[in-house]
Amino acid sequence: LTGIDQYFTFEALREHRGWLINQVQDNTLITALAFMAIYIVVVAFSLPGGAVLTIVGGFLFGLALGTTFVIISATIGATALFLVAKTTISDALKSRMGPWLKKMEQGFQENAFNYLLAMRLIPVFPFFVVNLVPAFLGVRLKTYFFATLIGIIPGSMVYIQVGAGLSSIFDSGEDFSAAGILTPDVILALVGLAILSLLPILYKKFKTRELS
Repeated sequence: LTGIDQYFTFEALREHRGWLINQVQDNTLITALAFMAIYIVVVAFSLPGGAVLTIVGGFLFGLALGTTFVIISATIGATALFLVAKTTISDALKSRMGPWLKKMEQGFQENAFNYLLAMRLIPVFPFFVVNLVPAFLGVRLKTYFFATLIGIIPGSMVYIQVGAGLSSIFDSGEDFSAAGILTPDVILALVGLAILSLLPILYKKFKTRELS
């Protein structure tokens, strides 16, 4: 309705990159705080544009600072949504989950931290669903916070690294899309990380069957 989505495109980033880079150089703190505030709002309200913003973070601030700002912002935004989901409007939010709730229930009951960590590493479910469902299934805030903080790091770094090299893509005049980042090699690496995070759950199941 506001038309703000036109600014969450790579064409807009290409067009305004000179001004944006100057703002980062001249007003680093203000630019960083503004970027983080926008990111938090996008995640907390489940708005589209998170992947683009993550790439922009790498483009503006580089790998180290970009990763720091994105991880902090995404975790704060997701945690804010998690806390809201536990309030009086939980019923309204729960109605949006549909079949997702049942599909995830057993995994969270067995090992909430590792199950959530795996879902953060591999985006099998929509991001807003993973933000909300743990609140409805009684996951503790501490568990949710740290699984989110750790789990989003690898995937975010992939996008941020691409953003850090985005200037060369713009200079070459090539077309670019966020979807092209998740190559088979990247996906395979993330799947491997997710499997590692699920090993404690698999071990627990194996031991239970062994004792029965």
